[in-house]
Amino acid sequence: MESISVFDMLKIGVGPSSSHTLGPWRAAERWIKELKDKKRFDKVEKITVDLYGSLSLTGKGHATDFAVILGLTGADPERIPVQNINSIVNEVKSTNSLPFNNEKSIPFSFKDNIVFNRKFLPFHSNGMVFTAQINGRNYKSTYYSIGGGFVVQEERKVAKANKIIFYCTFPYPIAYGDELLKYCHQLNLPISGVVLENEKSIRDENSIDFELKRVWHTMLECMYVGCHTEGNLPGGLNVRRRAYDMHKNLIGNANYNNPQEWLESIRTTEVKFRQILKWVSCFALAVNEVNASLGRVVTAPTNGSAGVIPAVLMYYMVIENHEANFNHVKKFLLVAGEIGSIFKKGATISAAMGGCQAEIGVSSAMAAGALTELLGGTPEQVLVAAEIAMEHHLGLTCDPIGGLVQIPCIERNSMGAIKAINAAELALDTDPKNVKVPLDKVVNTMWETAKDMNTKYKETSEGGLAVGVHLTDC
Repeated sequence: MESISVFDMLKIGVGPSSSHTLGPWRAAERWIKELKDKKRFDKVEKITVDLYGSLSLTGKGHATDFAVILGLTGADPERIPVQNINSIVNEVKSTNSLPFNNEKSIPFSFKDNIVFNRKFLPFHSNGMVFTAQINGRNYKSTYYSIGGGFVVQEERKVAKANKIIFYCTFPYPIAYGDELLKYCHQLNLPISGVVLENEKSIRDENSIDFELKRVWHTMLECMYVGCHTEGNLPGGLNVRRRAYDMHKNLIGNANYNNPQEWLESIRTTEVKFRQILKWVSCFALAVNEVNASLGRVVTAPTNGSAGVIPAVLMYYMVIENHEANFNHVKKFLLVAGEIGSIFKKGATISAAMGGCQAEIGVSSAMAAGALTELLGGTPEQVLVAAEIAMEHHLGLTCDPIGGLVQIPCIERNSMGAIKAINAAELALDTDPKNVKVPLDKVVNTMWETAKDMNTKYKETSEGGLAVGVHLTDC
């Protein structure tokens, strides 16, 4: 069992997709390191990148080609000014030259050196092969983007076949919900406390707080930007941003100058049931509209589902608890990260492997469990909430129109957030002893459902709405 940190589940990056954008970007970075480690980097004369399976079928709509270019230039997805992305890519296109890791210039044709292959590689739907030509010889490395920005190499497939065990460095290794509850009882800690103890084994608490604040501030900034940006989303579908109009109607004449003042202003607004629904939906839509525009988001656990967790956390901050502070944010993110890791270990967080149940379903479960702890739920009730949220996303397909994370992806985040809040409330009124479906059962069921799901519903844009609605209809 490998250790999966909360910061593995909640990564800061650039949209629109964790598996199709952030993953290939990180793979390019890792390939550069591999070339340097093998003393080949300085000798590279030519580069070709082959994309396979889902990366090929929906890669252009997910900006996979842009991500590969940016990774090969050495740009950092956490810190690159997002307004510079198009200019960097356009420079490569116009000059047919790549600033390889920003160290050397090599010939590169955007059209010819990034190849979209429709076939699938055997290990995972999101495969890519990097080829470096050196003195007339080709050196190839295969990487797989397995969801949530996680990247593995082909050697991992071999390791799994040979039953090589990757030992967890955490003092309290967790693969199942039952194991998590065992440690909660053993240590007399809530779920957030157990997760914190594991995190403290690999970094000091000041570093944990610093990084969690960075994650939260990125989420808050993302919601703020999305709520204050008007117009249509890029990509050709002519989808109008809705968060701007919703926010304008909800916020009224409030005065504020930054995201934190904005948060405080929202606390003074009307909180009838309809307004709460609208606010939660607005927060979720805002994040995923930023994501669809190659903006900066937090993968939670994926970019396509990045709006659920911020929306539910913001709901707690501005509706449920006006005294909420960073300590509440910290607990929420720790719990959410752990629930996400259980799904990743026991099933998948890749839509290319499991459909949208692996993205929106998992993010809704993460948010439901985290909210339940903040609302006073027991560890058992936290897992009940996560189970309820996932149970009602089982079988959800991934069928993006035009290969873009716009329809139905953006709306699904608002639905996932509302379901998470509902699941938390149901769990708080539930005696865990009466529960018929434990979390571990629903994780296993989700994985079995993923394996049974037809490939055309796994982020290929070859089924569902993706073929029911054509680009010309938009």
